Amino acid sequence: MVNRWRGDVALVVNGQRRVARLTLGALAELEDALEEPSLVALVERFEGHRFRSRDVLLLLAAGLRAGGTEVSAETLAQAEIEGGPVAASLAAAELLARAFVVPV
Repeated sequence: MVNRWRGDVALVVNGQRRVARLTLGALAELEDALEEPSLVALVERFEGHRFRSRDVLLLLAAGLRAGGTEVSAETLAQAEIEGGPVAASLAAAELLARAFVVPV
């Protein structure tokens, strides 16, 4: 079940609905993997539309792991994500937004 208060985002991977969320640990992992000096720089990268497909994969993989699904970005790259690259990018953006905004 998706809990918006916790920052959850649903994503269908290989036909199975998964929950992703960005914990503080997942965000720290992303800073390192994406070589960003801060959380602000990481968010600005996505807000400024300067992200790449690899960035989306790393963000989704970190979010899925924090949500309880053990998956690497490499494995996720070979998976079928319902909705394709557009849905994956939207889920990544939603993960970042929910990590920093309290739902209404």
